[in-house]
Amino acid sequence: MTVAKTQSGIPTAARVHRFTYAIRNIVAEAQRVEAAGTRVRYLNIGDPVAFGFKTPPHLVESVARALREGHNNYGPSAGIPAARDAVAAEYTRNGFPVSADRVFITAGTSEGIELTLSAVVESGGEVLVPMPTYPLYTAVLAKLDAKAKYYRLDPSRGWMPDLDHLRSLVTPATRALVVIDPNNPTGAVYPIDTRRALIDFAETHGLLILADEVYGDLGFSGAVEPYGKLDADAPIISFSSLSKAYLAPGWRTGWMAIGRSPRLDDVVAAVRKLADGRLCSTVPMQYAIAEALNGDRSHQISFRHELKARADLTVSRLRAMPGVSVVAPTAAFYAMPRIALPPGRTDEHYVKALLHATGVLCVYGSGFGLPAEDGFLRIVFLAPLADLTEIYDLMADFTAQYVQER
Repeated sequence: MTVAKTQSGIPTAARVHRFTYAIRNIVAEAQRVEAAGTRVRYLNIGDPVAFGFKTPPHLVESVARALREGHNNYGPSAGIPAARDAVAAEYTRNGFPVSADRVFITAGTSEGIELTLSAVVESGGEVLVPMPTYPLYTAVLAKLDAKAKYYRLDPSRGWMPDLDHLRSLVTPATRALVVIDPNNPTGAVYPIDTRRALIDFAETHGLLILADEVYGDLGFSGAVEPYGKLDADAPIISFSSLSKAYLAPGWRTGWMAIGRSPRLDDVVAAVRKLADGRLCSTVPMQYAIAEALNGDRSHQISFRHELKARADLTVSRLRAMPGVSVVAPTAAFYAMPRIALPPGRTDEHYVKALLHATGVLCVYGSGFGLPAEDGFLRIVFLAPLADLTEIYDLMADFTAQYVQER
């Protein structure tokens, strides 16, 4: 019997076409440039290890020991007890009392964010996200058929949230407020009065706060306190991981801590149900969490020092370029300069032109939700100082010509 075969392609879900992730998507263009023989300087992804920073040896050993001792089985869906206990104790020490049964170990912060949004946002629901934002939030909301409502971060005030604009966005469909502090992509840290205002706003409107605190240990002046310290009974879920401050991004090991408020009990149950469905996060790497949070953190002192030196160089060099302005970051390893674009040009045009002319790869600001015509881009300044100096020389020469185009 002959079976007739259709020649049409297998259709894909509409949600895929709503899903964008500029940080990775721009790499395809860079690969074409490399294939043509140009060396590409990748300043698009915040991976410290890719730029020579080393995962602390005692963390590596803790994972190696777990592998040798046979911890290669499935683990509890919420995470191994030692890791959950360590995360709870860390938050409690820092003024945000959390019990271990409200901690979930996740495959990076990204999975924790996706579990939470999946647990609380219906199709058609709205979530307030900062603009610029880390694009994972908008990508996940697109998959859920939910809507991101952007609230402005103001570069004229050091990338602080525009609270008046935030208040204007609330509707009956609004479910949550995303706060990224210290901020990716701007490198800003919010003062206490701004943090209190954000918590008060969420309380007034009955919103869940997703506190993305991945860079909390990387403030240039020292660690930044968690949001939950300001109000332990507010509806706060905090997210962090081993990726950045512990220099282990490839381990995909993070956590979420759900505040003690009884208003969050149903969220805890919903997240646990979703976590059960994916079995568990990577088990051997979970054995590094207690070592990280309870052990030697001296690497963070030198890491912050290195980041501050790179930030200072980045700001001074960018501000010396014609047509370029930038807010000095105070944490993490990102800066968002603004280019005075020629008429009719966009941020993506500048980024791609810079890439093809010099091999320097950044991410255009519209990939983080900003208007394309505003001319913002994100730079990851993790490269060694000597490499950054070369990169900014290339960028300065190119930009001087670019901004003169008419």
